[in-house]
Amino acid sequence: MRRLALSLLITVAALSQPVAAQNRIEAPVPSAADLQAQMAAGTITSVAATRAALARIAAMDRQGPTLRAVIAVNPDALAQAAAADARRKAGRSLGPLDGVPVLVKDNIETADPLPTTAGSLALAANVTRRDAPVIARLRAAGAVILAKANLSEWANIRSDKAMSGWSAVAGLVRNPYALDRSACGSSSGSGVGVAAGYAPLAIGTETDGSVVCPSAMNGLVGLKPTMGLVSRTHVVPISHSQDTPGPMATNVRDTALLFSAMVGSDPADAETAGADRYRRDYAANLSPAALKGVRVAVLRPEMPAALAERFDAALAVLKRAGAVLVPVEAPSLPNLGALETAVLQTELKADLAAYLATTPAAVKVRTLADVIAFNKAHAEAEMPFFAQETFEAAEARPPLTDAAYLDARAASRQIARAALDGMLEKAKAVTLVTPTYGMPWLSDPVYGDQFQGPSASELPAVSGYPHLTVPMGLARGLPVGLSFIGRPFADGDLLRAGFAFEQAAHARVAPRFLPSADVGPGLGGGR
Repeated sequence: MRRLALSLLITVAALSQPVAAQNRIEAPVPSAADLQAQMAAGTITSVAATRAALARIAAMDRQGPTLRAVIAVNPDALAQAAAADARRKAGRSLGPLDGVPVLVKDNIETADPLPTTAGSLALAANVTRRDAPVIARLRAAGAVILAKANLSEWANIRSDKAMSGWSAVAGLVRNPYALDRSACGSSSGSGVGVAAGYAPLAIGTETDGSVVCPSAMNGLVGLKPTMGLVSRTHVVPISHSQDTPGPMATNVRDTALLFSAMVGSDPADAETAGADRYRRDYAANLSPAALKGVRVAVLRPEMPAALAERFDAALAVLKRAGAVLVPVEAPSLPNLGALETAVLQTELKADLAAYLATTPAAVKVRTLADVIAFNKAHAEAEMPFFAQETFEAAEARPPLTDAAYLDARAASRQIARAALDGMLEKAKAVTLVTPTYGMPWLSDPVYGDQFQGPSASELPAVSGYPHLTVPMGLARGLPVGLSFIGRPFADGDLLRAGFAFEQAAHARVAPRFLPSADVGPGLGGGR
């Protein structure tokens, strides 16, 4: 087991060799919009921006604050950047993403010479040399695939006692605002990599919270799109009912630019059959005035005082921006959690086997049962902190033809949609706002994740509705997010509302890489 883990670490180190570690930390890579403007003006090249991004990774990811947000850098990144510069010089720029570095969560395949591991040593040899359709769309837009981002192993589905951001391949991702706090997950490295300034953009994936939670807890904008707008082909799966890739960035405009390139139909993913109808420039109509006269449903859950203070400030910003705020009550959700669990576990067993059947011969696991056996055989590296009871529960689930599963799938979706529709209809609102999550908790290898405070992810995840989170500042020194949730295919409405809030609030605070949260005075007592 140690030899296998060591070989992966050597691979990661070797891929980082083109850029030597720096004695100083490079400046953060500019936003995508700013970088594009600088490239158009000739003040920077894509090659220079990509070199700076690689240098920042080299200086910060395995030394300095040791963020561990990256599993492997792409050895082809500089060549892709040079091609973008050549296109620009020839007057053939491909658009706002051409030459812009993008991080890709390591459960999404790229055609680059890198494995897609989902953080697991069982997939160390999973070099498919194929692009997921969502990555093919980014390449067509000229984006530079910079690196594969670390993640909660198997997208956080292996155990209910997991520690978000940990994978056997690359270790624990650390929150750049407070290094002892959780980066959340499962798109932990995508969130931290952007927050730390490695790249302006990242792709994450979400089944329930895995884009919006790490976005909120790392001071980012993140969009969980309407189900069916973005292809899931060649993405290591959990659930065909709830999985979707989503964009992450430091601001709404960059998020909209990335999302615009991601949307589209994929013949191999039936859920996306109608997606081409929604292809458009989602950044084109962003306006600071977008909230004027707009009715907004406000859901206020129980929350800690520090989070409530930030939420009240955010509501005041929305009101100043012209929104009409309408309070709504939390709906009853009979048995939704248990129904969702049944759906996810049943689909995991079937969907993972279908994916593994397409991987190279060098990948020896072909079923969930094979992965469970691999983890037991390599327990020292794969299970040092938590086990795999969720995998084992999923393995015991019936097939997709099972009547109880089909009933659970229909019932969970109906409950979630009725809850969201009911709140929006009662308020006659376009969007609902609520805190995205509580504040980042301490990373704890003994007890795992210690979720505290509210969570806004379940209803949009189960219903398939869109969910945008936007920074609303720091609570006790830790980032928190404001959620905008809407009806199906209202992704553009959410981005416009989020942009108007962002421009009025200016709430995002850059990380300072503190060892622990800057909670202010008082810990020492009165004397």
